[in-house]
Amino acid sequence: MSRNTHRGTVGLGALLACATAFGGALASPAAASPAAPPPVSDFKGVNWADPRDNYADDAVVPSGLSTSDSYATTYAKSRAIIGGFSKLGANTVRLPVNPTSVNGPFWKSYRGAIDAATAKGFKVILGYWEADNAKDGKIDNQASWDQMWARITSAYARDSKVYFEPMNEPFGYTAQEWTDIAAKWVTTHRNVPRDRMLIGGYKYSEDVKPVCADPRLNGTRIALHNYGFWHTDWTSVDQWKQDFKARIGDCASRTILDEFGASMTTGLDYNGPVNGSNEVAYIQAATDTIREMGLGSVYWPGLRNGDTYSLTTLQGTGTNLSLTVNNQSGLDRLHWAWKQ
Repeated sequence: MSRNTHRGTVGLGALLACATAFGGALASPAAASPAAPPPVSDFKGVNWADPRDNYADDAVVPSGLSTSDSYATTYAKSRAIIGGFSKLGANTVRLPVNPTSVNGPFWKSYRGAIDAATAKGFKVILGYWEADNAKDGKIDNQASWDQMWARITSAYARDSKVYFEPMNEPFGYTAQEWTDIAAKWVTTHRNVPRDRMLIGGYKYSEDVKPVCADPRLNGTRIALHNYGFWHTDWTSVDQWKQDFKARIGDCASRTILDEFGASMTTGLDYNGPVNGSNEVAYIQAATDTIREMGLGSVYWPGLRNGDTYSLTTLQGTGTNLSLTVNNQSGLDRLHWAWKQ
């Protein structure tokens, strides 16, 4: 985000016997083909964010977690929070990473959040955020960024539930500079299947077309961001839909809208008439577009303490945690988007 405040397996013996009976159709007991990658429409998720909007020079810590927690405590807290996301109907969570989180001591316990999510069957998107003392839309330190991704992919390249987003909102680069960086990252991490790479769109991840058009990035998925506060005077649902589609072009089959959101603590009715609200028009258009185009979607945020956009509020203490919904009509619109 780029704002300061809102922001049945078959037994082998039976298989071989069947092959023999049908003239040796299976000449050898080859390994089963890997499952087909899920379409982007199967990504139905929420962001779980640090109260600081994920921009931090020290470890980035999702709301409710602590750098002082052990792996076991982090896992238990995360299991409760992910369980709350599951009750919303989500199957995907996007988590922030930065070099301090991964290259330092927090990584050992932070993995508990990732592992708790995948154990629940969630897809997990790990995205890099730059530090809050720069915020220039560029990688802060190439060597530490490389080390971070080497450590992450070493741990999770073989886990089919984990996805990798090299950078959140690379707005400091030209389209050519960013696609060059992304292409190099893809080549460096060739042990990761391309369908588990999520490359941010141009600028604030706001336009996926330049990334989609680069043949070096074929096979990757693409991250799109779009927010209602970008055009506070737009109160037409159709105008917002046109804007979404212009940012996507013909790349819908690869696009995951992994940041979009609006106020959830101010009492807006997202099921009702627009009544001059750019936020209502925007959310209705976003969820309609997700459904119509078969996009993946990850709401910003499912949980972020202190954010008026947060879909939920965290309740409880210790590991006895739960989530309460801040705006049922907002959740209704997500359910509409997810029932593709």
